[in-house]
Amino acid sequence: MNYRLDTVLLMTWLMILAIGTVMVASASIVKGDGFLYRHVLFLTLALMGFLIGLITPLKIWEQGSRMALMAALLVCALVLVVGVERNGAHRWIAIGGFTIQAGEIAKPLMIMYFAGFLSRFHDRIPDEPAIMVRAFAAFVLVAALLLLEPDFGTVVVLAISLAAMLFLAGVKLRHFILLAVLGAGLLGLLAVIEPYRLARLVGFLDPWADANNSGYQLAQALISFGRGEFFGIGLGEGVQKVHYLPEAHNDFIFAVIAEELGAVGALGLIGLFVLLIQRLLLIARQALAAGRLFACYLVYGIALLLGLQFLINVGVNIGVLPTKGLTLPFVSYGGNSLIVCCGMLGLAFRAQMEAADG
Repeated sequence: MNYRLDTVLLMTWLMILAIGTVMVASASIVKGDGFLYRHVLFLTLALMGFLIGLITPLKIWEQGSRMALMAALLVCALVLVVGVERNGAHRWIAIGGFTIQAGEIAKPLMIMYFAGFLSRFHDRIPDEPAIMVRAFAAFVLVAALLLLEPDFGTVVVLAISLAAMLFLAGVKLRHFILLAVLGAGLLGLLAVIEPYRLARLVGFLDPWADANNSGYQLAQALISFGRGEFFGIGLGEGVQKVHYLPEAHNDFIFAVIAEELGAVGALGLIGLFVLLIQRLLLIARQALAAGRLFACYLVYGIALLLGLQFLINVGVNIGVLPTKGLTLPFVSYGGNSLIVCCGMLGLAFRAQMEAADG
């Protein structure tokens, strides 16, 4: 086994984690030290998750990929029965002093299931549309449970990531376009039939029209970007996080970065994420060249999931996408997201080591 890790990917990831820790400390300063202490605890657990992904042979995950779908269905169903309600949603299962967010657990499980599914049917996918339908049906089952919570943001991220995995697996373009149109239509319908989702959409299109209500979060985020200008007003000196910007340590931490570190800091973080995703895609190509199909699709899925969630979070912060309630991977406060993202990166590093062995 080649134990040499991708140094560029490793350093990029550690830099993003360090930025996240510093910015969580800054963004949550008005809430007391408890948030930072919990973030450090979550980070410790996340590093343990990373190590588990790193040291466990991918063959074990591949053998359990069929069960991943059942596990995703179970956790998404369980949260509807025993879940904790917050702001009208049942997305969390309380265990002791911690909470487990079903949607965050479902993401890697579905990526793992699809990776196993696509590796098993790799040769048949281009010529048998029914294979694509089977995969789509598996996603619909999980998506239906997620929508009951409701967790529309996770459904969107999974839908696009899994569809892209199908495309990379060789689904014919006409079949992919048909699936994409159908999926986009369903997601669009779901977005407009619920009043609160429609209000978010309207608020995103013109946040200043109702800056004290539906457009409040976005308006305050845009003010943060305006205050930060090019070099920022200084680390820890942000004003928006103190009284105005909701979820400053979580969904809108990128706006805090823009205010305190300016365009330079924001663009620097974007550059790090671009490099991280590029290195993950390179690992996926290496796995494909080595004939390790499960590893290839798994890392493609991880790259797509992390990259898409990053794009959506940044898009929400800068006002080009409606609010989705998605964290910024490796940066935002939140144990579930941090542990899951680091665990997935551990799997990617494992794939890189196994691919290097041929």
